[in-house]
Amino acid sequence: MKVLFDTDIGSDIDDAVCLAYLLANPACDLLGITTVTGQPEKRAQLASALCLAAGREDIPIYPGAPDPLLVAQRQPEAQQAAALARWPHRETFPRGEAVEFMRRTIRAHPGEVTLLTVGPLTNLGLLFRTDPEIPGLLKRLVMMAGHFTGQAAGSGHVDWNSICDPHAAAIAYQAPAAVHRSVGLDVTTKVVLPAAEVRARFSAPLLRPVLDFAEIWFAHAREITFHDPLAAVSIFDEAVCGFKRGRVEIELASPRLEGYTHWSPEPGGPHEVALKVDPGRFFEQFFGVFAG
Repeated sequence: MKVLFDTDIGSDIDDAVCLAYLLANPACDLLGITTVTGQPEKRAQLASALCLAAGREDIPIYPGAPDPLLVAQRQPEAQQAAALARWPHRETFPRGEAVEFMRRTIRAHPGEVTLLTVGPLTNLGLLFRTDPEIPGLLKRLVMMAGHFTGQAAGSGHVDWNSICDPHAAAIAYQAPAAVHRSVGLDVTTKVVLPAAEVRARFSAPLLRPVLDFAEIWFAHAREITFHDPLAAVSIFDEAVCGFKRGRVEIELASPRLEGYTHWSPEPGGPHEVALKVDPGRFFEQFFGVFAG
């Protein structure tokens, strides 16, 4: 499975967990990594540390957009970069080339690439505006984004990736991808491990740097919610989530609610959203790729 991975690794620890899964999965042909939001070069360095730990120096890594399209930056720093001194990593990367790299790679493999996005959608918005044909050239677009059921305005149940760049999110949801999937908070919040269990189970060599990054996360959190890894696992095991078709629109009219996802079921609608998850199956699939 050819995958392009767009990530804000370095803030929530689940991005690093997700990348480790992709690197360990023998069914994944990881074509490249792009980073997004504040300090994208530091985020690229974190991604390179995991690639080096996996023996994959060949994977291209491109720092992407540092700031949202229009709104103020909510995520200026990559806190987990504090652990970089303990792990070999690349220091320098091509600058200003992330969107062109994505465009070029997708055009080189029409109908074959799954674009997996697990951060603010700025790079995606720029890509789709730069080359409007790209969504139709994807095999599928899979986004860790959104919250689709039981959402009340102001409830706090709103996805970080959508509100960090709501205008880019709106561009992403308007894109006519052949398969347009969202794995959002409806399901990701049901796959959680407490810190003690993470420390006990993250014993594989590739998960050791991830655990080191996670200790920075655990300074203010007592668990890991596997938001991004669930989106990744759903690419390779479609039965881990139950999807329903409908239509998603991003709220832009109200400044207070910018980035909220409005979803309505619709047979044959342009979007698939995950509404069910099998947590046991997810953890079996996730840890299974590290068993060797």
